Amino acid sequence: MRVFEFHFNPPLKGRTKIIPDLVFDSFCYEPENIYERKMGSLYMVGLLKNVLPKNIRFIEKLVKVIKDKYYRSVIFSPEKSLKESLKLANEFLEKITKRGDVSWLGNLNFVVISLANFKMNFTKVGDIKVLVIRDGKIIDIDEKVRLQEMEPYPLKVFSNTVSGKLSKNDMILVLTEDIFNFFKNQNLLNEIAKLEPFTEKGLKEILNGKEELLGNNSGVLLTVIVTKEIQVGKKETISPKVLKEFSLKEVFTPVLEFFKKEKALPSKKTKKKVPVSGEKKIIPSLTPKNILSLIQKKIKKPSINLSNIKKKIKLPQIKLPKFVISFFDTKIRPIFVNKKIGLILGLTIVLIFGFTMAKLEEERNMEIYGKDLEVIQEKLDLINGLLILEKTTPEAIQKANSLLKESWQEINSLSKKIKGLPSDFTVEVFSLKNEISEKLSVLNKLEKIENPQLFYEFERKTFVPNNVLLSDNVLYFFSPYVENVFKLTDKLEASLIETNQKISLATKLGDSVSFFAKPNQIITLKNNELTPFSLETPYLDFNFDDLHSYRDHLYFLDKKAGQIIKYPYSGNFNWGSPQLWLNPQIPKVIGANSLAIDGSVWILNQNLVYKYHGGDFQKEIDLEIFPVPKNFSKIFTSHALPYLYILEPDQKRIVIIDEAGTIIKQLESDKFDNLLDFTVSESEKTIYLLNGLKVYKVEY
Repeated sequence: MRVFEFHFNPPLKGRTKIIPDLVFDSFCYEPENIYERKMGSLYMVGLLKNVLPKNIRFIEKLVKVIKDKYYRSVIFSPEKSLKESLKLANEFLEKITKRGDVSWLGNLNFVVISLANFKMNFTKVGDIKVLVIRDGKIIDIDEKVRLQEMEPYPLKVFSNTVSGKLSKNDMILVLTEDIFNFFKNQNLLNEIAKLEPFTEKGLKEILNGKEELLGNNSGVLLTVIVTKEIQVGKKETISPKVLKEFSLKEVFTPVLEFFKKEKALPSKKTKKKVPVSGEKKIIPSLTPKNILSLIQKKIKKPSINLSNIKKKIKLPQIKLPKFVISFFDTKIRPIFVNKKIGLILGLTIVLIFGFTMAKLEEERNMEIYGKDLEVIQEKLDLINGLLILEKTTPEAIQKANSLLKESWQEINSLSKKIKGLPSDFTVEVFSLKNEISEKLSVLNKLEKIENPQLFYEFERKTFVPNNVLLSDNVLYFFSPYVENVFKLTDKLEASLIETNQKISLATKLGDSVSFFAKPNQIITLKNNELTPFSLETPYLDFNFDDLHSYRDHLYFLDKKAGQIIKYPYSGNFNWGSPQLWLNPQIPKVIGANSLAIDGSVWILNQNLVYKYHGGDFQKEIDLEIFPVPKNFSKIFTSHALPYLYILEPDQKRIVIIDEAGTIIKQLESDKFDNLLDFTVSESEKTIYLLNGLKVYKVEY
């Protein structure tokens, strides 16, 4: 890495401060040994506003907590170590808060970046900007951090971390708020992006002459250029041009230096050679090595007679088992003097052999699965690059989502094979699996609801519902197994509508509601009056599985026959002869689950959604979402709703998509453990879910 630190208008010591209540600094740490090399580099920038005297060293203390923990956790990955460091930082800040010092809340601006093997992890709090310049383009990765409100108990300042893969010669810029605004207004960021290559001299040329414009803007610019080698630059301080204070030290220092040089003596004496008759002999210097050599020459080596020692020492006699080996017989028959010892020895050999083979198998599996894990990690790095350092276009999101699904299948398969392997490896696998799952959940807009609102709960002795319909803020509950209809208003006023029939289907019909009772009975409810009507049968052995209305026409789905049957409305709650609505030239929808109409007809068939218009097929939507669908049961929409709603009881969720198949939201809850049916309000963003005897109300 090549690192440059620029501090603009820092508070001056021994003089009235430019901004008296502001403290800021930058911190750059590089690995000091082979253990820390795995963790890579650590960079931090901090700025604290409205500083109290006791908090002058607040940023330095926070930096020390993070740095010490980060390089102490060398057994973890850099990303995991950063998270552990931030966890400790949150605990540190919480202790300060509990002691009554809350002055830093809302005033702390701080960013932490770890960089190892071209992978960047970072987090931030407050108004500090993090940019990446690649090929002359400025990428605002700061937008990728989803900031959340601080949770007071326990205090959680640093919450989310973001990861991304960098390339060689990428440039990271960290700018505090005032400096970022100054650079942006002066168009300096674009000038920096055009520097090829980026150098300290080039940056200084850009900043040259800007001191007066800089004014009282104070803060930090940290630049990190991604390279394999490490070159740490010195801190530069840039301030407006001001008159220097008179200093005697500065005046006389050059004079003192001159006299020192004139009177300087040689620091080392040269060795003198002493002549001896006939030859020149060099007197050795009395170094520790030469002194040791002289001592060794004076000491006589002791003589040791090994034969005498051998006579005095008696070695114990050990009887070894005898073996009878026949080269003409395929068997090797050991004959042990002591059978018990033989059995123990044989068992030990078997155990050692088994242990050795198991260890070899474990090492072989570790090598194979380790390579699989590396492939998945590389794919995840590519995904991080798509999500962090590229614009989040629909194409980039779709590509990342596809790669994440592949990675999920691979890591899920790998997690089932690693039973019995060392715990460090299994922890790494499941940690990566959780990371992929979290990213998939975010990309697929999965929202987990811990405690959905309980709107109403039935008593079993009163009514047991199976289906629900909403019309004019009134919920109607019915069941093909129970007679009558249960009515519930938005004010929780309940009543029973006696039909003396088991209702299997229902649909909204203008300002009324129509119920269907098998085999062909329609009962319309309007102004608390019931009007029955018998539909003409479409063909022998028909069976209606779903019902929806559009412009008062009735549309039935017969999934066994794969047909949609239309009954045109003839007025006064009467309907004409049935029509086979699907064009006979297109395939039937045999086995379809559900139908919904908003002007077009939507058919849910397992994990596929078909769109029809005028009886003709329009398009197919493949619900490639995460978690992978298992068994969707119902689709719902209307002309007043912009989206399609799909229920999946098996995975306790309802999926909301648009007509293009793009995910709008997924709502999931562990409380949705017995989903039977649902309906959606047309006037509000409200979903009512029938879950056994409970009715949940969810606003989205």
